Amino acid sequence: MKKVLVITYYWPPAGGPGVQRWLKFVKYLREFGIEPVVYIPENPDYPMIDSSFENDIPNDITILKHRIFEPYALARLFSKKDAKTISKGIINTKKQSFIQKAMLWIRGNFFIPDARKFWVKPSIKFLEKYLQNHDIKTIITTGPPHSVHLIGMGLKKRNNVKWLADFRDPWTTIGYHDKLKLTRRSTKKHKRLEEQVLGGADQLVVTSFTTKKEFTAITDTPIEVITNGFDQELTAVGELDADFTLSHIGSLLTGRNPHVLWKVLEDLIFEEEGFAERFKLCLAGTVSEDVLADVRHFIPEENIKLLGYISHAEAIRMQQCSQMLLLIEIDTTNTRCIIPGKLFEYMNAKRPIVALGPEGWDVKKIIQSTQTGDCFNYDEQSVLKETIKKHFKAYMNRELSISATDLTPYTRKSLTGQLSKLL
Repeated sequence: MKKVLVITYYWPPAGGPGVQRWLKFVKYLREFGIEPVVYIPENPDYPMIDSSFENDIPNDITILKHRIFEPYALARLFSKKDAKTISKGIINTKKQSFIQKAMLWIRGNFFIPDARKFWVKPSIKFLEKYLQNHDIKTIITTGPPHSVHLIGMGLKKRNNVKWLADFRDPWTTIGYHDKLKLTRRSTKKHKRLEEQVLGGADQLVVTSFTTKKEFTAITDTPIEVITNGFDQELTAVGELDADFTLSHIGSLLTGRNPHVLWKVLEDLIFEEEGFAERFKLCLAGTVSEDVLADVRHFIPEENIKLLGYISHAEAIRMQQCSQMLLLIEIDTTNTRCIIPGKLFEYMNAKRPIVALGPEGWDVKKIIQSTQTGDCFNYDEQSVLKETIKKHFKAYMNRELSISATDLTPYTRKSLTGQLSKLL
């Protein structure tokens, strides 16, 4: 059986979407004749913890660990709250204290490409010996954090290995990149490192069509789109909510703040008979303070349900039981390439999806082709209002449902099969 080395920062017990992609690939790779060996930090500083993911780790998988120096641990000495939110990618651009501004400037200009850069050199030294002693000829790196790709680049230069670089998100066009207060010199360094990684890898894998188009303009390295997906064995786990629930599961960062939706919901609460008594906006996960303030400005408190971070198992149950599922992305050209991993679990829940994002968003193509809901731009207020009103009437008649197409291509096992062909 062919061995491959998977180098990743996020691994159980880390919570959030970053851990799931390669956890699931590792779960299924053996079925395609590939034995994964996983390399992770020994003492990571994960912003979220979800021990339930540990149930998906194969019992006898080889997991290598090496210590990492985490600057965020030092940052917490100055501001524990700010260090935690920045490590999650939550950057409030409206009201920033001096400490917040300083931490962002330091993060952007001293830690390039990111705060995990100190793991690069020790990892190259550690893994070089392991590759030679165990005759592994294929390595995989996945980012963010994109410093992980620098480990792959270092191993590639010094060893006869095939290197596949997986980008769960883009690099210099990721949504928060322009908020890091980068100097001109730092911006150039990011660009240079990005070009070196894209040009040095033997194969690139991206999660969206827009990212492939973006990278194609930078490099001639082959690029394959392998989206995220869902576990096929997940089935309905409860009855539908009695309330008319619109549920968002995951982080609502600064910028993911569609006033058009909050206004539509406010109008329906006051205009549509029975809506106020039955409607609940359910928010599970981290919600930035500015987004929550705007939600409360439009929507009465009794129609809002805040759940905080929930486990993945709880998230699946919530998806299956909600009347509708909400997906939101920041309205900028840089976010057209973002296809959240939860989209595919939403699709598998077979509840109507209401998605709001930028014009040309890759998500719209997937939702339309699978007939799993509706996708709107931020300026489509009237059609958004009519759609939610239509769903409410169907809910009142106990007829709210969708007729999705075959979703098999988006199962984790099918996607792992696609990956195995590249390996």
